[in-house]
Amino acid sequence: MLEITDTIPADLPVLIAGPTASGKSSLALAIARAQGGTVVNADALQVFGDWRLLTARPSAQEEAVAPHALYGHVPWTAERSVGDWLREVAPLLSRTRPIIVGGTGLFFRALTEGLADIPATPPEIREEAQERLDRSGLNAFAAELDAEVRADLDLRNPMRVLRAWEVKRATGRSIRDWQADTPPPLLPLTHATPLVLDAPADWLDPRIARRFDAMLDADVLDEVRAVLPRWDPTLHAAQAIGAADMVAHLRGEIDLSTARDRAVLASRRYAKRQRTWFRSRMAGWRRIEAASL
Repeated sequence: MLEITDTIPADLPVLIAGPTASGKSSLALAIARAQGGTVVNADALQVFGDWRLLTARPSAQEEAVAPHALYGHVPWTAERSVGDWLREVAPLLSRTRPIIVGGTGLFFRALTEGLADIPATPPEIREEAQERLDRSGLNAFAAELDAEVRADLDLRNPMRVLRAWEVKRATGRSIRDWQADTPPPLLPLTHATPLVLDAPADWLDPRIARRFDAMLDADVLDEVRAVLPRWDPTLHAAQAIGAADMVAHLRGEIDLSTARDRAVLASRRYAKRQRTWFRSRMAGWRRIEAASL
């Protein structure tokens, strides 16, 4: 990784995007070690305090190597949005040299392109959205969205579909209309070093399987067992890949091998969606071959 760090300006923020298990955190830590800076989380699920192993958060040993921010600080029942993350990251931009790393593309988009000031969704509308989703299924629920919204949305991501539906229901305007009124970005792309890891499936898929097996070896089941009395599949934190599968195993509904295979498959599918998103939305980012790290 030294060859890459040598080509990165030490006085600019760094943005590191990439699919799950592609080595983003290792690259961020290498840059922080070589040049200084704070590793800042841009992953929507690594913010939850109950999930370290399951979301592949940096270990305590890694966090001791360089300052880290916005990891594991959110309680189990909290609902989170892109706006919440953006408000938390804003003061860090002037307080430290941030090395912002994660796989949630919308976080990077909001940071570098701006985020519309959409009003908060009333609880009763959020409950209505979840009830309709549970009743009709994701595909039918997504079909209720405007065509322009569907064309620009990951329709296999329940959280994104729910959010788009809630915005229209609560405000009478589509989420795309709101985004058209976006204010200036906090960190324009030209003021940072943007890197996106290129990790093809034939290289990444075995890594995903090995990483989940390592989670099992590190007793990820104990981590899931600790939240079992509080388990609620509708919570944002419960959307962590593998969580529902491990819960099903702990409840005796499926064996561990089946739970493991489901989690690995879900991670691979998620990585495929991430690669598609990064290719279409991050044309101006410097591409790094993950296999070369």
